[in-house]
Amino acid sequence: MRLVLVRPLWGVDLSRGLAPFAPLWRERGYEALEAAMRMVPDRTDLARALRHHGFRLIPQIHTHGLDPGGPVRVHLESLTRQLEECLDLEPLFFNAHSGYDGWTEAEAIDFFGQALELEARLGVTICHETHRQRYLGIPWHLPALIRAFPTLKLTCDFSHWVCVCERLLPDLDDILGGAARHCHYLHARVGFEQGPQVPDPRAPEYARHLAAHEHWWRQVWTAQQARGMSQSPLAPEFGPPPYLSTIPYTQAPVAELAEICDWMARREQEQFERHEGRQLPRAGGG
Repeated sequence: MRLVLVRPLWGVDLSRGLAPFAPLWRERGYEALEAAMRMVPDRTDLARALRHHGFRLIPQIHTHGLDPGGPVRVHLESLTRQLEECLDLEPLFFNAHSGYDGWTEAEAIDFFGQALELEARLGVTICHETHRQRYLGIPWHLPALIRAFPTLKLTCDFSHWVCVCERLLPDLDDILGGAARHCHYLHARVGFEQGPQVPDPRAPEYARHLAAHEHWWRQVWTAQQARGMSQSPLAPEFGPPPYLSTIPYTQAPVAELAEICDWMARREQEQFERHEGRQLPRAGGG
């Protein structure tokens, strides 16, 4: 298994298109781009960058837009439209902010069951993100869902769960294990008890938060390897202000977003290589 680094477009100034960024991202090892397609100012420019620089695309979908409320039917219609809008770009897979955290279990079963049917009908892969406001933003929703749908695929962003639960999840080992067994895609962002993004993951005061997240990511890699996955996609999905902390009054960011993303990408490439080295079977028996 090998790690596939994904560069999110979130927080990137696209007013001059992707030309200033794409060659540098390739040089730094990114192989795919994640983009919320309805927020991309120039789809033609994106398609040109994908083709010219050899990036694959992971479209980000928000069912029912940025309003998580509404009935199952509306979310399914929104999901279908957004999938079909991107098929011509031959996505690697889709990352979906799916559903509504206020649904009943029956409503969630209805939605995710039909989403899996849609996935099969269109011949695509949909990864449903553990995102706040969405159904999977609440970790206790997950066990019943994966019991009902053994083929459900997740985008695991554990920073949301840390923020929602206001702790580093010491009591959720079973749920985290279930998430790892269903994880197709990792958003490698570090959260803390009061927010989904530490001000700077390089800072020593957040070392234990980084260590906790990296422990969960290693669990994901082990589970993916056990499932026979050949590639493990990972995005250092740190976001701009207000996700990125700012100084009061000036609103100046406390760190450089691109530096944080690249630092996390490099670090997790190194962590992954060490992890894979430990997982290799030893020659001989005994």
